[in-house]
Amino acid sequence: MRALLSVSDKRGLLEFARGLLELGFTLISTGGTYRALKGAGIPTLHIFEVTGFPEILEGRVKTLHPRVHAGLLAKPTPEHEAELKAHGIERIHLLAVNLYPFREAVARGVSFEEALEQIDIGGPALLRAAAKNHQAVLPVSDPEDYPEVLRALKEGVSPEFRRRLARKAFAHTALYDAAIAEWLSGEKFPEDKFLVLRREAPLRYGENPHQEAAFYRVVGEEGPLLEARILQGKAMSFNNYLDAEAAWNLVSEFEEPACVAIKHQNPCGVALGRDALEAYQKAYAADPISIFGGIVAFNRVVEGQVAEAMRDVFLEVVLAPGFTEEALRVLGRKRNLRLLEVPRPAKGAYLDLRRLRGGVLLQDADTQDPVTPKVVTKKAPAEELWGELWFAWKVVKHVRSNAIVVAKGGQTLGIGVGQTNRLSAARHALEQAGKQAEGAVLASDAFFPFDDVVRLAAQHGVAAIVQPGGSLRDEESIRAADELGLAMVFTGVRHFRH
Repeated sequence: MRALLSVSDKRGLLEFARGLLELGFTLISTGGTYRALKGAGIPTLHIFEVTGFPEILEGRVKTLHPRVHAGLLAKPTPEHEAELKAHGIERIHLLAVNLYPFREAVARGVSFEEALEQIDIGGPALLRAAAKNHQAVLPVSDPEDYPEVLRALKEGVSPEFRRRLARKAFAHTALYDAAIAEWLSGEKFPEDKFLVLRREAPLRYGENPHQEAAFYRVVGEEGPLLEARILQGKAMSFNNYLDAEAAWNLVSEFEEPACVAIKHQNPCGVALGRDALEAYQKAYAADPISIFGGIVAFNRVVEGQVAEAMRDVFLEVVLAPGFTEEALRVLGRKRNLRLLEVPRPAKGAYLDLRRLRGGVLLQDADTQDPVTPKVVTKKAPAEELWGELWFAWKVVKHVRSNAIVVAKGGQTLGIGVGQTNRLSAARHALEQAGKQAEGAVLASDAFFPFDDVVRLAAQHGVAAIVQPGGSLRDEESIRAADELGLAMVFTGVRHFRH
């Protein structure tokens, strides 16, 4: 039996090669793989000894030869066996190939010419040939599969195992070609957009028990939640992931110690503090009812005191950059509570995808905030209110439209979420804030079409407003603010979240 090994990723190569030798395989290899095997004292034939033809064109042509591809493509039939014998060609029973690191090279910022040299030609051709003929050849494209391949060869290779390896090989080459095509387009929104998803885990169900669901990674992309360690608790659910993403995105907005409580992808309590404990206490006090069954995120390590404060509150997930041993002991008593250690903040641009039947919408995610603040009223905000305005502005960016946030002292007091008109959103937020709205600030994710929100805010004692501006009736809102003694700032930026 013959095995052809030609790999860019050499993880586990030597152990795999030795295992194949023990099973009676003759090894054939090329280039760097040949040198690695010979250097380790593992007997192997150079591809030249099979083809009778040297590597040429700086190694661009070495495996594209009938003696290689016939050995891979011959079906297990008497007719094909006779043809191989007539031409003096031996079968190849196993192929281990992974491709040049094109995506990694492009990510490093190599030149156009260098990137072209990282486009593998022989590798995909070999893999596709072996995968097509997987009934006679084992196509191995992932070094992680080496131990399982050796085990299967010892115990007997099933048709299902062959099909699984073939599927992985075709997926490997498809992903590779997709990366090259997208790179060559040079566009953010190319004519053909390839989004490759790799299943991370099946989920018990989707948003509701009658919906099937699974969690997928976008190949080639990274994200804090994908890198998070689940320290304890039940497996994450569909809704847990959505809420955890919303919580981490918002808490990452702040440099100061912050705590965010999320319910149904909307913040119900957000606060800053001198430390994580104070931030949590303020976030909890912002809405002690809605936090029940919610998700809480911190941008500081959770210590024992914070864990004690959360002990009697029913929460689904807690996210933080870390947890002390004391915190883990306290929260460990709540066996179903999921604790996620998230390695880094949610920063940087990415593409946001929304699904339609038969299509998708793609946009830049709303991670930028190119604000140019402009005081539009006769009265400017008091110096101490500017920090409050920007705190409320950061929060309202993460609230479903129509969105209003009332805040004071680095704490949300009322949040109006997803209303079909802005006045209703403001009324909800201000009623929730109650008497605490006196001297507070109010943020709106979009402009005011009328002056009604300004007048309602004044009735509740709001001191300053921040909103995008841009309405045809902006002057009405400005006049109302001047009449009622409010300060108002326009940002020039809208933050709709549908």
